[in-house]
Amino acid sequence: MKNVLFLIIGFLVCLSVQANDSIPRVEDYLSGSGDDREIALPESFDTNMDSLLQDWHMKTFIPIDRNCKFDSLNPYVSDTVMMNRLADMPTIIKMPYNRIIRQFIDKYEETRRKQVAVMLGIGDYYFPMFEQMLEKYRMPNELKYLSVVESALNPNATSRVGATGLWQFMFGTGKSYGLEINSLVDERRDPQKSTEAAVRYLKDLYGIFGDWHLAIAAYNCGPGNVNKAIRRAGGKKDYWDIYYYLPRETRGYVPLFIAANYVMTYYKEHRICPVRTEYPLHTDTLMLSNKIHFDQIAGVIGVSKEDLVKLNPQYRREIIPGTPDKPQSVCLPANYTLAFIDFQDSIPNYRSGDLLNPLLTVEPSGQEKAPVVKAKFHIYKVRKGDTLYEIGLKYHTTTSAIKKRNGLRSSTINPGQRLKIY
Repeated sequence: MKNVLFLIIGFLVCLSVQANDSIPRVEDYLSGSGDDREIALPESFDTNMDSLLQDWHMKTFIPIDRNCKFDSLNPYVSDTVMMNRLADMPTIIKMPYNRIIRQFIDKYEETRRKQVAVMLGIGDYYFPMFEQMLEKYRMPNELKYLSVVESALNPNATSRVGATGLWQFMFGTGKSYGLEINSLVDERRDPQKSTEAAVRYLKDLYGIFGDWHLAIAAYNCGPGNVNKAIRRAGGKKDYWDIYYYLPRETRGYVPLFIAANYVMTYYKEHRICPVRTEYPLHTDTLMLSNKIHFDQIAGVIGVSKEDLVKLNPQYRREIIPGTPDKPQSVCLPANYTLAFIDFQDSIPNYRSGDLLNPLLTVEPSGQEKAPVVKAKFHIYKVRKGDTLYEIGLKYHTTTSAIKKRNGLRSSTINPGQRLKIY
C-alpha cells in the first residue's frame, strides 16, 4: 500500500525538464564561473508590500521590539561569520553555505528588507500554528520557513500556474491530500488545513527520497522531476550533485529555503525588526452546522467583517456552508467567542433572506408558443496556466459542460486554443 502511495505522489506535480547537452558543473557555479541567470526567483519575491501591509493592518512601520533598531542598510557580514551562523542553528536539515546561498541571503537582507520585517510580524500569528503541526508529525521545525519561500506568508497568494495559499498547493495535489475545493470553499487557503496537508506531503516526499533537500526540491517541482534529475546525474542522490539537472526555479529553491532560515533567525544582526500588527493574534475556532454569511456574524456580535475575511481566507464568497452532516469551522478573535456562543441561535436568522439563497420551489412560466432563442456563447482564448476548472468558475459553468460543447475528450488545453463558453 505504501509503494502505491509513493507512485501516486510521483505523478502529482510533474513538470518536464528539457534536455541539455552541455550542463555546467556545480563546482564551476560555486566558484563564480556559472551563469546567475540559471536561477529563477519564486513569485513570492514579487509580493506587493503595500497590499500585504494593508491586509495585516500595518498602517505604520512600527517595530515590535523597541531595542531593535531598523536600518535601511544591511551591515556587511563575512562569509566565515555567515557560515558559522548557519552551522550554529539548531536544525535537523543540513544548512550548508556557498555562493548561491549567500546570493539569496543578500537578496533578502538588502532588497527585501521590508518584506522580511513584515513576514516576521505576520509570523507571530502563523509560526506557532506551523510548529504545532510539525511537532504532531515529528517533522523538523525549520520546515515552517518553507512557507516564506512559497507565499511570503500570504494565504491568498496565487501563482501564475494556479498554485494557491500559504503552501502553494496545485488543485490536484490539494485534492489528493483531502483539501476541499469548490465554488464556496478553497481549503488551500485555510491556514490550519493546508498546513497539515503540506506537512503530510513533505513527510511522504521524505519517505521517497530519504533526504530533506531532495524532498524540499520535490515539493517545488514534483518527485518525477527529481527522480529524472537523479537518473541524469548517474544515480547521485545529493541535491548539489543533481543541481544543474533540475528545473531552473528548483535550482534556487533549496538555497532560498536555507536563506529564509538564516534571515528569519539572524534578522537582528542585519538590523531588521519585526513590524507590529494590529491583527488579532489570539483566536478561537468554532464549528458551525448552519450556512452563515460573514455579514450575519458581524451584524449580530459586532466583530469586524474585515477580521472575519482575513482570519477565514478559505471562504470564497464570505459564506460558511455548514450543515449538520458536515460542519464548517469559523475562526474568530478570542474576545468575540462568548458573544458568538450567546447569540448562536440568532445569527442564522439575521438577514438570512438578503444574504443567503433561500430554498425555493419554482415552475417555468411563459407562453404556449415561446419564441425560439438561439444560445449565445463567448469565445475564450486560453492563456498559459489556465485550467478548465478555473475557466468554468469564471464563467459560471462546469468543466464537463465546456468539454461537451467543444468536443474535448480530456481536460488538457493549450495556450492560444479557443473555447466556446455558453
